[in-house]
Amino acid sequence: MSEEKQGHKITFRFYSDVFDREMVETLWAQEVEAAKGLYKIDSIPYYVPLIATEDIVRAEYDAMEEGLLYKETVTPSGNSTIQVIRQNEDTPLLEIRKKFAQLGCVSVEVNEDFMVLEVPLSVNYAVVKELLDDLEAAEEIEYAEPALSDVHREQTSS
Repeated sequence: MSEEKQGHKITFRFYSDVFDREMVETLWAQEVEAAKGLYKIDSIPYYVPLIATEDIVRAEYDAMEEGLLYKETVTPSGNSTIQVIRQNEDTPLLEIRKKFAQLGCVSVEVNEDFMVLEVPLSVNYAVVKELLDDLEAAEEIEYAEPALSDVHREQTSS
């Protein structure tokens, strides 16, 4: 018997310090326990802070949203989400994405100058951060860490 779970969209409403305004982003999630409103995030957040793939969140149906609305994170996955902005137009974004893929990170291209990087719990963030810092020092990119897990934070603190 197949236990394939149906995908659900969850709406996240949040204030962005970067854009200095209220924002909305919708993420895909898999149902974990419907009776408790628990879902596992199944897409890489572009803008939502403090959320990463595989986080278990609680969401409730909201009539105004006509769908599920995020309420809280129940269990963080340990994955991290890093936003990367390309600074040098001579360097293709795909080339930058490939460097991180070699380290075990998945990324999604939001537009030609912006990508979001997923750093799985199993990847040593110190190695990823070294590449991020090297690319930033070379003025290839700028980056932000809107969802850095505790495990990854510990790997870079000395």
